[in-house]
Amino acid sequence: MEPSSSESTSTTQAAEQPLPSKDFYSVQYPGYVKSSSVPLAVQSLGGQSSLDRAFRRSATKNEALLELNLRPGNPFAHPIPGDVVGTNNILLKITKRKRRRINTEDEVIGDFTAEAVGVIPKTVRFRSMADYQYMPNVDDPVTQLRFAMDRMDVQAIKNYTIPTEKEDYTTRTHTSVGEDDHMDGTSERSNLRLPPPPIFSRQGIPQLYNYKANNMSVLTTVVDPETGEERKRLINKSKWRGYGPSTISFAEQGVPTNPPQNVQDAADSANLNVLATLKKLFEERPCWTRAALNNQLNATEIREVQNSKILIPLVGYVFQDGPWRDTLVRLGYDPRDDPNARLFQRIYFRNLNHPVVRPSVITRRQEGRHAVAVLARNTNEEQEQNRDVPSDNTSRPQSHIFDGVTLSNEVAAFQLCDVHDPMLKGMIEDEEAVRDVCNERDGWYTTHAFERIKDVLRFKFFSLLDGHIATDEECVALLERKVGTAALGKEAQRKRAGKHNMAKGALPVEDAAVARLRATLDSQARKFRSRKPLE
Repeated sequence: MEPSSSESTSTTQAAEQPLPSKDFYSVQYPGYVKSSSVPLAVQSLGGQSSLDRAFRRSATKNEALLELNLRPGNPFAHPIPGDVVGTNNILLKITKRKRRRINTEDEVIGDFTAEAVGVIPKTVRFRSMADYQYMPNVDDPVTQLRFAMDRMDVQAIKNYTIPTEKEDYTTRTHTSVGEDDHMDGTSERSNLRLPPPPIFSRQGIPQLYNYKANNMSVLTTVVDPETGEERKRLINKSKWRGYGPSTISFAEQGVPTNPPQNVQDAADSANLNVLATLKKLFEERPCWTRAALNNQLNATEIREVQNSKILIPLVGYVFQDGPWRDTLVRLGYDPRDDPNARLFQRIYFRNLNHPVVRPSVITRRQEGRHAVAVLARNTNEEQEQNRDVPSDNTSRPQSHIFDGVTLSNEVAAFQLCDVHDPMLKGMIEDEEAVRDVCNERDGWYTTHAFERIKDVLRFKFFSLLDGHIATDEECVALLERKVGTAALGKEAQRKRAGKHNMAKGALPVEDAAVARLRATLDSQARKFRSRKPLE
């Protein structure tokens, strides 16, 4: 049967071709790339290692990022961020055969073939615009430091010092008439030293920062001390100024007699009643620990001392090292000149079993408020119960006192005058244990006497931590064992000379020199005895 006209026109389908399973990765490079410039293009993307890391199957979101550096080697140039996205593209290989002539005529035919060679599951796309490129002053010290870090110039990094801040934020440059609004041929340009950040943001869309002027900033006139030129500056009136007690080291001569100047300027805002109480306490006792001082105050006074940072600096100063380290000392009083100040020396033992994980700020605030509330409630109850009793008989917290029987806290930090244990008290008040000149490590005590006091106090304190009250007989046996160990020459080996705080166990400089000399002589003597006699 003759086919109809509609059936005679049939379409021919393309032959099916197998799709290779080989994977390829592509980079949509925003620039012209030739065969000879492929290495340069790979270098601008961070090198082959950066490409391998970005296309790795197990790459994280942060690793699947590429940056195009249009100025390789310049750390201040802003790179163009690129993202690795998933695709389902097919890589085709297009082959174009050479042109040929047909029937000796000038007709030219191009023969093209396409072959699928693999799939492209990942592609790098650059959709962000090229940002402004920055180049700070190459002579600036910060710029030189950045280049030194790139080339690992250790000497240049060690020699870097923070330059002195000069308030030359604007410079005058000469201009031709008509180029600027100034008619005198000069213009002002910014001289702010603002190097670009080490890492640029990948956010390409500008954000509405809604910048506003600081309400506490006022425009003031300042005079340059060198040139005498007047300048306008914005000064923040509410700038925070730290208020803290004066701090000195044990080696410094003299002690502060007045509080710091900024504390004196703000002295009018201090609570006069609490200040009078603190002055009375420091007149009765010139050295206090924080815990001992707080135990002498009620809840309202403690809150006032904690909130007002100028009360403590108005009455005392602090030693940063030595036997009175971290204690509050009355202004004008030098414990290094008073042998009776040995009773105010501080002994501290670190409890390794005590948890050192610091709670969060919110937890500490809640605990502090709860403690203040409990202390205030207990104080009010005591005042109601002891309304007719003199104030001197009112009970106070005793956490700063060590009596050898009661354990008040898990950290041992006591002044010797707060040690009420009979055995320790006799050792502390022994007049024969006092030296003529105050020492940085042992204070007014001899080394032997101070070590005995610390050994007994440490033994009794940790015995209480274990639930056992140490007896005097056990302490005497401990001291006898210490004496026997020292007789064998092991006591000198227990201490090492160092540059750290001498109050923590380092030998004085002169004792360290003697120990090194004795060790050298002993070593030479052993070598001499080990030599064989000549036959």
